[in-house]
Amino acid sequence: EVQLVESGGGLVQAGGSLRLSCAASGFIFEDYAIGWFRQAPGKEREWVSCISSSDDSTDWADYADSVKGRFTVSSDNAKNTVYLQMNSLKPEDTAVYYCAANHGSCYEGFGSWGRGTQVTVSS
Repeated sequence: EVQLVESGGGLVQAGGSLRLSCAASGFIFEDYAIGWFRQAPGKEREWVSCISSSDDSTDWADYADSVKGRFTVSSDNAKNTVYLQMNSLKPEDTAVYYCAANHGSCYEGFGSWGRGTQVTVSS
């Protein structure tokens, strides 16, 4: 059974940093793309970032324009964990952040989801 558990959310002032973790279990971690999404109150879910392993075992990462240059996604295959380092946080980054897994690339549908972790950025 695929399981994803997010952690690391919290309350931070604008300009601050947080690191989210997504702990995965129940599948071969290296075969999956792990995506980060967020949903603010009253808004649709938004894709934030994604990381996957390429054929030569290097990581491929991509970011939404709204977070590019501020967020960094990374993977620790030994711990089956993906991290989202969020710097220079803005109030508009406030949302519930979810990680999701897809047995394929970053640009296909994600079938397995975690329950989310709340990030609140105060101005």
